[in-house]
Amino acid sequence: MIPLRQIWPDNLAARYRAAGYWRSATFSQMLRDRAAAHPDRIALVGGTERWSYAELLARAERIAGGLLALGLKPGDRVVVQLPNIPEFLSVVFGLFRARLIPVYALPAHRLVEIAHFARKAEARGYIVADRHDGFDYRALADELRAEVSAVEHVVVAGDGGPYRALADLPPPAALPAEDAAPSDVAFLQISGGSTGLSKLIPRTHDDYIYSFAASAEICGLGPDSVYLAALPVAHNFPMSSPGVFGALHAGARVVMSPSPSPEVAFPLIAREGVTITGLVPPLALLWLQAAANTPHDLSSLKVLQVGGAKFMPEAARRVRPVLGCTLQQVFGMAEGLVNYTRLDDPEEIIVGTQGRPISEADEVLVLDDAGHPVAEGEVGNLLTRGPYTIRAYHNDDVANARSFTPDGYYRTGDVVRRLPGGYLVVQGRATDHINRAGEKISAEEIEDHLQAHAQVFDAAVVSLPDDYLGERSCAFVIPAGDPPKAAALKAFMRGRGLAAFKVPDQIIFVDAFETTAVGKVSRKELRASLRRRFLAEQGTRA
Repeated sequence: MIPLRQIWPDNLAARYRAAGYWRSATFSQMLRDRAAAHPDRIALVGGTERWSYAELLARAERIAGGLLALGLKPGDRVVVQLPNIPEFLSVVFGLFRARLIPVYALPAHRLVEIAHFARKAEARGYIVADRHDGFDYRALADELRAEVSAVEHVVVAGDGGPYRALADLPPPAALPAEDAAPSDVAFLQISGGSTGLSKLIPRTHDDYIYSFAASAEICGLGPDSVYLAALPVAHNFPMSSPGVFGALHAGARVVMSPSPSPEVAFPLIAREGVTITGLVPPLALLWLQAAANTPHDLSSLKVLQVGGAKFMPEAARRVRPVLGCTLQQVFGMAEGLVNYTRLDDPEEIIVGTQGRPISEADEVLVLDDAGHPVAEGEVGNLLTRGPYTIRAYHNDDVANARSFTPDGYYRTGDVVRRLPGGYLVVQGRATDHINRAGEKISAEEIEDHLQAHAQVFDAAVVSLPDDYLGERSCAFVIPAGDPPKAAALKAFMRGRGLAAFKVPDQIIFVDAFETTAVGKVSRKELRASLRRRFLAEQGTRA
């Protein structure tokens, strides 16, 4: 297998350790320490389950031994596709203890994405729920194994059907005598996928633990805090900003919500005394609307984090008067850099910016298109490096050459303004990237799928502003002969095993695309032109 590594230059690694950013800890050590310090404290709530720290540790160790007994070996990669259920955490901590490598996938992903992750990571295992939101993941496992023969082991949380149930793992094998090294890769996360399918992001114990431990401190987490995981927990935001890992690091309680809808989340807030949670902007708007008439007591909620996409100031101003809690804006990326407004910031900073970086060691550049620094307050491209920002993707030389500078800065693809104090205001994306309700969609990937339809000659996918989703996707399609029905084209996309959020929200049929004098088409310019034309025709402001 291609080795997993994430390497910082020796001088920077030494600096990060000397400054205490990297604490030479591992995920397994963290959970053992918390279980030893307060074994009986409730760590995790989900459905009817309430697990103490000691029980979470015991479950994780049983899973670790059982997975090794199946035939997996330390260093093997395992795709994990679980919804917001307690087993998510017992599984991933079990994988850490067995020195196996989780590869995180979202519940919405389907065969296209899962097969890509399995191939790219060279995965030997796949762990899923039996069913979620009406979808049978055991059938997806059948498809995956037919597509990627290297995936030998499928484990199912719930009814295993033809596969091994998580509750029926074989008697545990002996666990590794030692944890992984803190500098080792702990897991593979997925990128937003701004160009084609998602890239794999190797995160180390050192860098990721620093990120969520520092986040927990910034967000005011302590033993009495209760964190609601409302968004799909495999996302970087609800995992580490401060997320479930930050909450466990603080000795707090994690509550798993099977849905972020107010109908599901509000009763959990009232019952469990939730103090902090995170949402994407469309959900925050939905909560603000629902809070006015809810019978549930939301007074325990102290902090509502909003991230994943820009939260408009007009909506941001409503959080405190409607929900009675502090808004905390979060702007981050799975590759590393995370920015927060601080809980004691002035209201204008909280509602008008997307925060400032976690660490004094975060190096942030705002550059023009020629690579020159812009003046404070001017718009430019965001680049960054630091103690928890990766230096390379896994197994992707082309993406690495495009995304990282020779001196290790990550080109985020975000366009920002930097204000005094280091606060950032996000202006948008520099790439053909659609941010639909916090889910990142590659225009290029969707175009490829559309062009596979026999009645599609060409397609260009653009983002359009949407009051609810932030952005929606619109596909401009040149038909090959008679145009298909838009509904049939959407059904075709779903039938290709594509995540539902990637299916275009709107389809418009056109006769032709504009080309250059020599007949070439710049996809970036084409998408920009189509978007401008549509907005002009609709009288819509970009």
